[in-house]
Amino acid sequence: MQPETVRLCSIFTFSRKSLQRFLMKGETPVNSTMSIGQARKMVEQLKIEASMCRIKVSKAAADLMTYCDAHVCEDPLISPVPTSENPFREKKFFCALL
Repeated sequence: MQPETVRLCSIFTFSRKSLQRFLMKGETPVNSTMSIGQARKMVEQLKIEASMCRIKVSKAAADLMTYCDAHVCEDPLISPVPTSENPFREKKFFCALL
């Protein structure tokens, strides 16, 4: 006989016991409204994560490097702003007190 299972989304299936152990927090009983709310939040989060489009890290890194190379001329940290256009340049004082 199979243990009773709970299906979360179309991907995740848990036995009722493992879901109850997951939802137990301190002395809070599993069938309380707080635990039901937690389960609903978990289901919503799992649905969001399951629907995300994922790409490989190597592809993401390559895309990031391509973007950085394409926009290097616009980056003020790599190619400095001309002194005449820099609003944060050190101001020179022409009058010095002795």
